[in-house]
Amino acid sequence: MSEQRQISEARQEQAALLPPVDVIEDANGITLYADLPGVPKDRLNVQVEADTLTIDGEIALTMPEGMEASHTEIGVPRYRRVFTLSKELDSGKMAAQFNQGVLKLRIPKAEHAQPRKISVQIE
Repeated sequence: MSEQRQISEARQEQAALLPPVDVIEDANGITLYADLPGVPKDRLNVQVEADTLTIDGEIALTMPEGMEASHTEIGVPRYRRVFTLSKELDSGKMAAQFNQGVLKLRIPKAEHAQPRKISVQIE
């Protein structure tokens, strides 16, 4: 195999689609909704390292036996999205759910960043 072809194939392996992600913030943290159609749970990887959140998923669309696709809209069979997390978030308490191709990540705010009520004393 030529060196140019190996480089081209390596770039294609690294290429990824950016999945659409909605980020909703409330007083207690953030919730991310990532659309990952065609990605089965066993090919989904959610990873936090230091302050970086990475969502990576491989599309697994199977064709029925005896059929062949004559045209495909998706040329890259992978999704990848990387976020930098705020120090106000507690990634150690992150919760993830995956249903019907939608990943839901809940990341609560750290205790020091949570809103709190201060009681006022009368002297």
